[in-house]
Amino acid sequence: MERKRNPITEGIIWKELLIFFFPIVIGTIFQQLYNTIDAIIVGRFIGKVALAAAGGSAAIITTEIVMLFTSLSTGAGVIISQYYGADDKAQVSKSLHTAFLFFIFLSIALSIAGVIFSPAILRMMNTTEDVLPSAIIYMRIYFLGITATFLYNISSAIMRSVGDSKRPLYYLIICTVINIILDILFVIVFHLGIAGAAIATVIAQSISAILAIRALMTSYETLKLDLHLLKIDRAILLSELKIGVPGAIQTLMYGLTNFFIQISVNNLGTDVTAAWAATGKVDQIYWAISTAFGAALATFVGQNYGAGKMKRVWKSVRTALCMDLMLGGSILAGLLIFSKYAFGLFSGDANVVKLGIYILQIIVPYYIVYIFIEVTSSALRGLGDVQIPTLIVMFGVLLRLPWLFFYVAKHNTLHALLLSYPVSWIPTMTMLVIYYFYRKYTFQKKTPS
Repeated sequence: MERKRNPITEGIIWKELLIFFFPIVIGTIFQQLYNTIDAIIVGRFIGKVALAAAGGSAAIITTEIVMLFTSLSTGAGVIISQYYGADDKAQVSKSLHTAFLFFIFLSIALSIAGVIFSPAILRMMNTTEDVLPSAIIYMRIYFLGITATFLYNISSAIMRSVGDSKRPLYYLIICTVINIILDILFVIVFHLGIAGAAIATVIAQSISAILAIRALMTSYETLKLDLHLLKIDRAILLSELKIGVPGAIQTLMYGLTNFFIQISVNNLGTDVTAAWAATGKVDQIYWAISTAFGAALATFVGQNYGAGKMKRVWKSVRTALCMDLMLGGSILAGLLIFSKYAFGLFSGDANVVKLGIYILQIIVPYYIVYIFIEVTSSALRGLGDVQIPTLIVMFGVLLRLPWLFFYVAKHNTLHALLLSYPVSWIPTMTMLVIYYFYRKYTFQKKTPS
């Protein structure tokens, strides 16, 4: 049945944002649980070397790759949401099939490259010799199954672009349960080591991809995936890439700095590497919330912009910012209070736990700054304005490099390394907020009503 009323363009903003937000944030948390469960099981049942392998250099690389493709899929999501808001069914269909086929080709190419170059990349990151063999195994298995990961991501991005954030959540819950069962079976029962954890993740993500693709093929009218219609429309692909590529470049810049940050972490020893890996799991609930608000806001802005309802655009940005500050701030406070217990899940090594708590104490207060970055950049992305925000973010990210090459290299301490985050976030936030209000002013000047 065709939609008669679009709640995103017509409903109560705060209520519809929450309805749309919660499935995304829960789904994001469940998606992150794939790697978190791997880390807990390998850390507790194999040891800290395995934890460093699954959560150190290998995790940095695989996470950045997924974020890169997620950024590209955002371009497709924004274009589809704008056409959907304008009720242009033909363009929605073309955008869907173009994005899907493009992602199939790109993910296969990346899978092959990842399997071949994993050892060289890990060595470039100064992965310690005790960790290197396990990290290579984990990365290669992960890359073998990465096409399924990306097909799920593009499918879920497309579903969310038209306001459906529930189906991706249901699929992730099912697949996370499967992942837990397979982790226990492969690692604890069959003693397959870190390879077992990687295999469990790949199988679970493949199931989520199958369910998401099936939904696109059978569950929508306006938005329906037909394998016979898979064709790349050059003009639409360029439009999707125009929005997605700047975000992907931004992700690559973050990946570049994270690459050098991980080198610095590895140079501080296995205990710091393990603590750093555990920290990336402990604080991911915050990142899940921030990312979910960004995804929800980009869809809200895109659909209302497509429908010509600019007042709702500006109001949704204010509402999302307030909710993100309240909820994100509460989560950050909880992380500080319960950090000892959280790190205890990942390791029984007292020094690893101590280092993890120290990392959180230093970095958590600056996470509030990132909320402003996420909200303003997501709002601008929903408007289709990505070039200038990307340049701003790239400038902020590049500030990390001299800090890493000179200050961190000179002092070689964990504290010096942690300060590289606020060094980039604070100027980035300042410039993005200024630019957002400038763009709002230009829109209001064109349509003062």
